[in-house]
Amino acid sequence: MNSPVNEEVRALMEAAHDRAAKALGLTCTGPPAWGFLGVTLGRRAGDRWLRVSRTARRNAGRKAGEGIVGASELVPDGVPRPHLYAVHDWTDGDWAFESEVLDYLTQPIVSPDRADIDHDPGLPDEWWADLRHALALLAEAEGVKTTVRDGWIERAFPQFLGIPAPATVERVTGHGDLHWGNLTATPLCLLDWERWGRVPFGYDAGLLHANSLLVPDVAARIRKEFAPILATPAGRTGELAALAEMLQAVARGWYPDLTPHLVARAEALTGVRPPVPVHSEVSA
Repeated sequence: MNSPVNEEVRALMEAAHDRAAKALGLTCTGPPAWGFLGVTLGRRAGDRWLRVSRTARRNAGRKAGEGIVGASELVPDGVPRPHLYAVHDWTDGDWAFESEVLDYLTQPIVSPDRADIDHDPGLPDEWWADLRHALALLAEAEGVKTTVRDGWIERAFPQFLGIPAPATVERVTGHGDLHWGNLTATPLCLLDWERWGRVPFGYDAGLLHANSLLVPDVAARIRKEFAPILATPAGRTGELAALAEMLQAVARGWYPDLTPHLVARAEALTGVRPPVPVHSEVSA
C-alpha cells in the first residue's frame, strides 16, 4: 500500500525478495507491491504471489497458531483468503525475514493505496452477505493470539476517548486488521492475516466502519449489515476499541482527513468529546 521510505529500505527488501524467490524456485514478474513503510514486499510469480516481510532479529520465529501460518491451520476453509503454499524464513544481520507463497488474486483490492476510502466502491449485496458470513465463521474459530490487549484498552480508553475503560471485554476470533486495503472486490477475499486472533466483539466491524466515515453511505451500510453486533453493548465496546486505535494513529500523524469524523463518531457513542489527539507511544 505504500512505497518504501528510502533507497536503503528498497535495496534491503528487493535483495530479500530475490533471495526468497531463488530459495523457493520462483520467477517473479510484474511491479513490486510495497506494504506499510516498506516492511513488506510482494510480487507475482505466475499464479502465485511471493510476499516477504522483515522484523527485528530479536523477533525472529513464527509463533504457533498465529499469523498467516496459524490462519492456514485454524481458520475454516469457508473464510475466503489466499491459500498458503510454502514459507521460507531466515535471519541476516539485524533483520529476520519471513516469506510466504500465496495465491495470486485476479480480483482488485477495494482500496489498494490506503486503509480508508473516500468514495463508494459500489459493492453488490452478495459481497456484503459474503463478508457477514466470513466474519461469523471466523468468530467461531480457535484463536490463539490476543489482539488489542486488555492492558492497552485500560490505558487507551481514557487517553484517546476520554472515558473509563470497560470492566469487561467480550472477545471473539477476528481478523484484527479489517480495513479496505485488506479486502478484495467480488469475489470477496480477506488479506493480511498477521493480526488475527481474539479481538473485542465488534472490533472488526467497528474498524471497517471507522475506515468508511468519509463516505456516509458506506458507513451507514456497515451499521445496517452489522447492526446485530454494533448495536449491542459488547459491540459498542468493540467499536470504541477500534476508534481508540484509530485516534492513537491520528496522534501519530495519520488520517488527517478522517480525524473530525473519528472524533464525532466517538462522541456520538459515548457523549464525551475525545481529548485532542497528541503524540503517543501507547502500544496495542
